[in-house]
Amino acid sequence: MPPLVLTASSVDLTRTICDIPSVSGDEAVLADLIDDAIAALPHLHVYRDGDTIVARTESDRPQRVVIAGHIDTVPINDNVPTRDVDVDGDAYIWGRGTVDMKAGVAVQLKLAAELVEPRIDITWMWYDHEEVDADLNGLTRLARSRPDLFAGDFAILGEPSNGTVEGGCNGNLRAVIRTTGVRAHSARAWVGENAIHKAAPVLARLADYRPREVEVDGLVYREGLNAVRVGGGVAGNVIPDLCEVEVNYRFAPSKSAVDAERHVRDVFAGFELDVIDVAVGARPGLDAPLAQQFVAAVGGEPRPKYGWTDVARFSAMGVPAVNYGPGDPHLAHHDQERVPIAQIEDVERGLRAWLS
Repeated sequence: MPPLVLTASSVDLTRTICDIPSVSGDEAVLADLIDDAIAALPHLHVYRDGDTIVARTESDRPQRVVIAGHIDTVPINDNVPTRDVDVDGDAYIWGRGTVDMKAGVAVQLKLAAELVEPRIDITWMWYDHEEVDADLNGLTRLARSRPDLFAGDFAILGEPSNGTVEGGCNGNLRAVIRTTGVRAHSARAWVGENAIHKAAPVLARLADYRPREVEVDGLVYREGLNAVRVGGGVAGNVIPDLCEVEVNYRFAPSKSAVDAERHVRDVFAGFELDVIDVAVGARPGLDAPLAQQFVAAVGGEPRPKYGWTDVARFSAMGVPAVNYGPGDPHLAHHDQERVPIAQIEDVERGLRAWLS
């Protein structure tokens, strides 16, 4: 495998690193290439934890920003290697990871190599296992072993945001609602109790649910409560005695985990419910002085981030954080994933102008 050439353009770097498969759990090849390329830069102090690489400037500046991006992708589905495509007259790079989020990583690698004397100190983080369970996430591991590396006055996560600033993120809760019955032969259904039929009111409540829009520090976050899985049934001739409905609640960052759980339990009052996962969101983080300078430098009107991202990890550690990267979030994980070349260049210009 040839080395990464960080003197290449961020557009060419995007093509290169997207053509190196790094599905979650298989990031080692790309992590090794990044480590080798970054370790050769004398202005950066490098630390590695598994397949997470951290590189820091140490210029004794009065302020520090953390800029992070994950190097893993969801599984490939005949969309690697990349190719250049034209969509309605605009040039794109098509392929897995172009949006989520190797174009953002490419910009970061380019700037990490070239910004030898940034106006503020920078901690660059490229991490593994973002697309899978939170306990495997490289930032989770790093926060346990080296929490000091997260210290900063502001953080930027290169998640796709169409090249505009997206503040904070919604929280995310998953719960399982269970209904129970009595098994019986389907030819004598009156002898049993059908657990699947008993789940009908759960689905009715979801169908009638009206999600709220909640303003938090000037940004309006859309909430959502939806069924994401239904399971039940024993055999084709048996009345089922158990049905499970898994629901997903996306909640505004002004809510705590306790608030979110209370709301879901209120909606499904009278049913057995277990919360199986919850991650609080992050407030917009736009009131920090560095954040305001950043927004002014890159331009555009900040928007809310509806999905959960790792900005919440930084927020939980007291570091205000935003999302800023090339690519349309709607195309993340899509088989037609593609990033506009112009957005890659625009994000590089915006970050370079602010950091230089």
